[in-house]
Amino acid sequence: FIATASADKTLGWYDANRGHRVKRFQAHTGIVNAVDSSRAISSPFILASASDDCTAKLWDARVRGPTGSLQHQYPVTSLAFGGTLADSSSSNLIYTGGIDNAIYCWDIRRLQKTFRMTGHTDTITYLSLHPMGTHILSNSMDGTLRSWDIRPFVGGKRHDKTFTGATHSADKGLLKCAWSPNDGKMVSAGSADRMVHIWDVYSQQELYLLPGHKGCVNTVVFHPNQAVIASGSSDKSIFVGELA
Repeated sequence: FIATASADKTLGWYDANRGHRVKRFQAHTGIVNAVDSSRAISSPFILASASDDCTAKLWDARVRGPTGSLQHQYPVTSLAFGGTLADSSSSNLIYTGGIDNAIYCWDIRRLQKTFRMTGHTDTITYLSLHPMGTHILSNSMDGTLRSWDIRPFVGGKRHDKTFTGATHSADKGLLKCAWSPNDGKMVSAGSADRMVHIWDVYSQQELYLLPGHKGCVNTVVFHPNQAVIASGSSDKSIFVGELA
């Protein structure tokens, strides 16, 4: 299945094989900015959505209406489930970010916040979970990507590393970010300078700066098994390239 977020205040639930929408979720009163699905094998029908109506809502595709709501003070622009296929122990956690520049961790069983992470100075546009579930990557309109240690019982600050070079424009698009699969040794992000930026996680140095797009790069994803990336842009094109 494929889940989609929409400016019409709804979510779509599609059959990926047939390309047909099988369900529409309605309850938000503002634009839906992000949607994510649970990574737990036991919960394949559980979704979460982030909206301009200052809520993140929980859904079960098997029932009608939301199963829970996480109230925020400001519009929510990004969201990611915790947990991985290999370790679902954190699958009851959700991370949200919005225009207040902070990232919140929520326990969806109790519908309560568990901790807050601060450091960004502008709206958070996307959250991406590390393949091992140990860290989360955030992209922000302040021009930085930051990684955060989300493991239990971390003492002191959870902020881990900062990656610079990507830019945001006055369009205020919700630009994405991503970890390389399996090892999480590289990160990438969309950028308003029409470039694809890829960094080495350990050194925080930029490894690749790839031109070609004629518009803002909104998203970059890594191939799950090969040294290949794909980038989507406002120029209405998708580029696929191989990393040397």
